[in-house]
Amino acid sequence: MDIDASLIVSIVRKGWGSSVLQATVKAGARGGTVLLGRGVGVHEKEKIFGMAIEPEKEVVLTMVRSDQVDTILEAIVAAAELDAEGRGMAFVLPVHKIVGIADSMLLELSSQ
Repeated sequence: MDIDASLIVSIVRKGWGSSVLQATVKAGARGGTVLLGRGVGVHEKEKIFGMAIEPEKEVVLTMVRSDQVDTILEAIVAAAELDAEGRGMAFVLPVHKIVGIADSMLLELSSQ
């Protein structure tokens, strides 16, 4: 079965994953997964008592039909304020194969 799906990966500030997830569902996604992570970027080189701070992040994984990407990505940008500097980022990856997913979701993602 051909899959017409994309994975949107959003990396946002700690505490913002739920807002992103809610926005994606409101925009048409069926759900998502929030993972905890940490990272260092240009805006996160602060130190306390000489020790570098490693900011915590939340990574939101959202699998959607490819024709939904633009709408859902816009919702993510708004919910996480990604148009402001240092707020996070999101990117989209094509998905060619999926296993271990409910049949109804798989049918929704398959090509017509």
